[in-house]
Amino acid sequence: MNVTIAPSALQGTVRAIPSKSQAHRLLLCAALADGPTELICSGTSEDIEATVRCLTGLGAGIRRENGRFWVTPLDRTHPVSQAPLACGESGSTLRFLLPVVCALGTGGAFLPQGRLPQRPLSPLYEELTAHGCTLSKPGSVPFSCGGQLQSGRYTLAADVSSQYVSGLLFALPLLAGDSELTLTGQVESRPYIDMTLHALKAFGIAVRETGSGFSIPGGQRYRSPGTVNVEGDWSNAAFWLCAGAIGEHPVTVTNLNTASLQGDRACLALLERFGARVKRSDDSVTVSGGDLRGLELDAKDVPDLVPVFALVAAAAEGVTVIRNAGRLRLKESDRLKAVAETLTALGAAVSEQPDGLVIRGGHPLSGGVVSSWGDHRIAMTAAIAAQCAGGPVTITGAEAVNKSYPDFYTHFRRLGGSVTEEATWHPSSETI
Repeated sequence: MNVTIAPSALQGTVRAIPSKSQAHRLLLCAALADGPTELICSGTSEDIEATVRCLTGLGAGIRRENGRFWVTPLDRTHPVSQAPLACGESGSTLRFLLPVVCALGTGGAFLPQGRLPQRPLSPLYEELTAHGCTLSKPGSVPFSCGGQLQSGRYTLAADVSSQYVSGLLFALPLLAGDSELTLTGQVESRPYIDMTLHALKAFGIAVRETGSGFSIPGGQRYRSPGTVNVEGDWSNAAFWLCAGAIGEHPVTVTNLNTASLQGDRACLALLERFGARVKRSDDSVTVSGGDLRGLELDAKDVPDLVPVFALVAAAAEGVTVIRNAGRLRLKESDRLKAVAETLTALGAAVSEQPDGLVIRGGHPLSGGVVSSWGDHRIAMTAAIAAQCAGGPVTITGAEAVNKSYPDFYTHFRRLGGSVTEEATWHPSSETI
């Protein structure tokens, strides 16, 4: 699908969709629990549905009704063996569930799509194989796992992916013996690890933090709290808040927990540093424009904010330097390259660095045709850019937003945006 967005000022109020990151974690815990769990979650996405499919494949019962997931846990005494696990393009689904399936000892065959087979699994891969598991060659489709994960001492480089850490934290309590998880190097995306620890605590799992990592007692049982709520998603709310910062009118996002553990809550402090006006209330935030100035941004803990904050930097005066973002080259796209080329095509002055971006602000944006690169965050960034462009912006492959935010264009219109959708035609393989 292609969409064309005419220049128009966004304004008004939109409700934040449920946090994808939190939903993954709570659904997984609920599927491992000792009884049914009700998850209050008013929306879904392709990534969340990937986790639902895989957990269902492992034997959990998951029903969605009236903005809730009703989860019946999988049967640990009669587990499903060698299940096909259609994880789609969801890195969280694969990296969280791979260690869990290994801990359950059931085996399984993950079916990754898109760029996910090419995205790295080391050093998690090596730790799993060193502790009793057999895995397909990296990049294989299907990607199969077998054997029984053993408790013991695990070591992970913490500067590769926090998802590896989270996957082991979910899995190791299921083993009979105690385990130690040592993290080496600088821990990146620490807020996501904190979200995992919070979810584990909600389901009665004890994890003790040590000076070098975590101590995880074995033989634990996940205990359902009965009902849990999935809070609003700061990662996706950031697009609307940034729209308020670079636009003519304020934008308000509701259903946000301003004390959330989500790392992308830092978008508020970053917007204030840029010079935007930020107003907080009990469960909402309003952002309006100001005298925006460039700054230095360390993306170590907020990599998902880089695309839309590169756009804010393009609208600001002066130079913005984004550092410690090299991991973005391994996302749904080479996200640094995609951001640089997309914003440059729209008239911004962006140069790509090995681990970041340099944006020289103050250049007026023009319209044009850009690709989503098959990446939800690139598609949404291009859409927000259209509100201050000199002409219409056409986004090819615009359906990429479905990965995290299927209602994005509906909400864009709700804020006054002009979106024209055009279905793309794919020729049949049949000959006439």
